[in-house]
Amino acid sequence: MSETLYPLKFAPIFKDRIWGGSKLESVLNKPLESNQVGESWEISAVEGDISIVSNGPLKGTSLKSLLETYQSDLIGKKNYALFQNQFPLLIKFIDAKEDLSIQLHPNDDLAKKRHNSFGKTEMWHVMQADDDANLIVGFKEKISAEIYTKHLNEKSLPEILNYESVKAGDTYFIEVGRVHAIGAGILLAEIQQTSDVTYRVYDWDRVDADGNARELHNDLALDAINFEMKANFKVDYEKKTNFSNLMVECPFFTTNYLPLSSKLNKINATDSFLIYICIDGELKVETDHYSVQLKKGETVLIPAAIRAFRLYAENAKLLEIYV
Repeated sequence: MSETLYPLKFAPIFKDRIWGGSKLESVLNKPLESNQVGESWEISAVEGDISIVSNGPLKGTSLKSLLETYQSDLIGKKNYALFQNQFPLLIKFIDAKEDLSIQLHPNDDLAKKRHNSFGKTEMWHVMQADDDANLIVGFKEKISAEIYTKHLNEKSLPEILNYESVKAGDTYFIEVGRVHAIGAGILLAEIQQTSDVTYRVYDWDRVDADGNARELHNDLALDAINFEMKANFKVDYEKKTNFSNLMVECPFFTTNYLPLSSKLNKINATDSFLIYICIDGELKVETDHYSVQLKKGETVLIPAAIRAFRLYAENAKLLEIYV
């Protein structure tokens, strides 16, 4: 049935968050109905938040149904052997009007044991950042669980964390177990394993409109944290035009930076689906039987069965992802 597959766009799933804002609309032209939207889930197979195709003959079909129907034609033979009818990635845009909670994610083993879920290795690509915006990634130095717990109990955890000033184009790789937080004023693209398991350890003593604090997960988090010293979390990558420049390569996904200024013939030799996130400009994605426009803030999935296709752009910047 591979002949019916084509480049697939999905309807975004919007998530109101206590820290969310309106940049998903003002910068990425998303049709928001709230001024506190923190996340736009672009491609999701998380239970309860399954993406729905928004273009072409398969419009209205869920990602779950696509996988059940097309299997390896959709995600590739090796991926289908590993994941069966589970889509392995979750693609998001995140708008932090205020600081996010300090948090971390468990690895595959812990997540499977406790939550019957994948772990949550992820990466961030900053699309826009206000002046003086920063990310929290890891600790300033190697610490013990005892020192960490002392600061947690004294509500002085921010004192031992590593702050990174950021600007558009900055990219960070966030391994499981790494304490992290997105700071106020940052809009970014996030690529991660399919998981919604987050251990929140500190939330700036915030309360909601009813005066309730959000749940913390400190007992679960303690044996999931990596207490090692600060490392180089920032990703250095080349920016050669009309070329897939490697950004992140890990067991869970590979992400390339692809600036486009002309037609580019692409051959998919990965035995995987490809995802393109348009982070600037606009382009056309064309196969022999179908074409789709992609604008800044939009995402498309190229099924694994499509081996050859073309990208057309005068000035666009893409993230290219596969497993």
